[in-house]
Amino acid sequence: AADDLMSAEKQKNDLKRFGIAKVFSELLADLKSLETDGINVDGETVKGGLYCIAGDNLGSHFIGGFTENFSRSQYFCRWHFFIANMSDSERTFLDVVIMEVLPQLPAENKNILEEHLQSIGVETYDDLRFVTEADLMTALRPVQARKLLSAWKQEIVNHNIFCPLKTKLQRTAHHHLWKPYLPNRCHRSLFHPGSSSSTSASSPGLDTQWDDNFEIPWSKFPEEVTHALERGKRPGPKLRRQMVRIVVTEMMEKCPHVGKKHSTDVARKMVAKYPNSLQDVIEGDIVGTGYHSLVKQLQNRIENVRRTSTPKIRKRKHQTDDSDHTDEIPLEERAAMQDIYGCIKWNVKFLPCEETQESQQQKMEKLKVMFQHSDANPEEVQCLMKSTFYTQRQHVNQGKSIKCLREEWPFCFDELGMSVHFKELTGIDLKETFIRNLDLKGKRLLNYMTTVCVNKSKKILQTYARLQRMRGQQSGCSDDVKEMILLLLSYFDEKEESMFFYVEDTCLAEEVQLEQVPLTPTIIVCGQSCYSSTRYMLSLDRNLINTNISSFISALCLMFGSYYCFNIHYPSELASTLEFLQRCFFSINPEKGTKVENKNSKRRLNVNPRVLTLIQELADHEWREA
Repeated sequence: AADDLMSAEKQKNDLKRFGIAKVFSELLADLKSLETDGINVDGETVKGGLYCIAGDNLGSHFIGGFTENFSRSQYFCRWHFFIANMSDSERTFLDVVIMEVLPQLPAENKNILEEHLQSIGVETYDDLRFVTEADLMTALRPVQARKLLSAWKQEIVNHNIFCPLKTKLQRTAHHHLWKPYLPNRCHRSLFHPGSSSSTSASSPGLDTQWDDNFEIPWSKFPEEVTHALERGKRPGPKLRRQMVRIVVTEMMEKCPHVGKKHSTDVARKMVAKYPNSLQDVIEGDIVGTGYHSLVKQLQNRIENVRRTSTPKIRKRKHQTDDSDHTDEIPLEERAAMQDIYGCIKWNVKFLPCEETQESQQQKMEKLKVMFQHSDANPEEVQCLMKSTFYTQRQHVNQGKSIKCLREEWPFCFDELGMSVHFKELTGIDLKETFIRNLDLKGKRLLNYMTTVCVNKSKKILQTYARLQRMRGQQSGCSDDVKEMILLLLSYFDEKEESMFFYVEDTCLAEEVQLEQVPLTPTIIVCGQSCYSSTRYMLSLDRNLINTNISSFISALCLMFGSYYCFNIHYPSELASTLEFLQRCFFSINPEKGTKVENKNSKRRLNVNPRVLTLIQELADHEWREA
């Protein structure tokens, strides 16, 4: 065996040293001779030729002289014209229309631009006609923005649809603009010339475009479901499960290898027809896309059906081949995605036209001086913070320490200054958005926790009883918020000490034992409990960045805003609670990516399944205000 290994290694070295042409020269000469001259067999001349070569993709590419670097080449397969990274992430129509015009645009800029266009309401191809140059300046240079607008206008005039596969391969078939450009077993005929006949031959009666033409089986739904849908009422959990089973049965009859993108398309159609009955809403406010919970239910049902019919040895293969049913982000991209997640101006490339490096430095020094005076003009501070946002982002994205940032930009750690930075970064008013959503959803969430969850979970019941003892006779909005946050932590089984650190009510800033405080943004509670405390501090990287916060809501908003303003990932210990607050109370609802830190290579979905479950339960919860 050792001799065989040494021989194989020597052959490999010879191949590298002399090259493929030299090594195969004699074999090629023999093959040519066989084809032209032939050989003598029993007095007859018999000619022959090479019919095919059997080998894997790498070996076949090597022999054929094609690229062998599958991870970095654009077209990594000689048979299926898949574009690199297609199998790793879903491509929305915005991704296509941007990259078709600006193929060299960095992924970071593309993601920022795509999220910004979604945030201003670009949902369909027709919406592109209303985009202005100013809308594109968040991630593009002026000339790039003009190129993009010019191309879009020309396409609209010509009534064309962007499709990279069509452009490069002269295909006539295309997907709906909102559908990701992902090949799978049921769509192979769109990507591989001549494969439609073989596909139909091997799978008689299989509609390769079934998801385009799929009809929701409304008529097969139970009468109670139909009755609820037509009257705009939400079907109960049992009826909803029956509806999902019927839909999945129909889907799998059309195509046995149903992927996540198919479930997403079907869920989108269902919610579009009956939004009042099926949409993810809390007190009238749509959460995320509005159909994530229905997608989750469809996918769970599909997996349950597959579990009974798919042998374990093949199940893994199905997951690999049909990769569009996950939302996994490649490891090399995940860190950057966590940083820019939810942001529309994460990396500002150019100074404002009226600014220079000198003027930015002068304004930064002025802000330092103003921070030392308690009577600083709030409007002037806001104006200066907004005009220096470019330099603030440069310093944060360069990775400067929290201590250094606090010295250079003290207002970034103050409620007034952080609200300006957060608004520029995400397009959302930090505290105002939280309070508005608190008015809309807070009472419903608290009612659900204290009337339903306490009866389902012994742990939540114990937490609620403990909170009631600490709260005593106190009442008011602030105390309700404290109870809501602490019950949320208990619901998601996440530790209170990961978000709060308790000290004596007379504790001074220099007396806080920071070595015991988590590295992530942590609220320092000055008192035995959140209820008894009238003063809070905020710790970041074990640095006290704000030592005098007067209200719990302000402390909570500063804590949450720090994750975005300073490129901090959600700790896994608080992943569910922070994402629920993000989506339901701070109205940050990206369709792709995650803000959660990744301690291993475990896949994370776009929306935390536990968060989706709570959102769905809240939407179904019947309650009345006392």
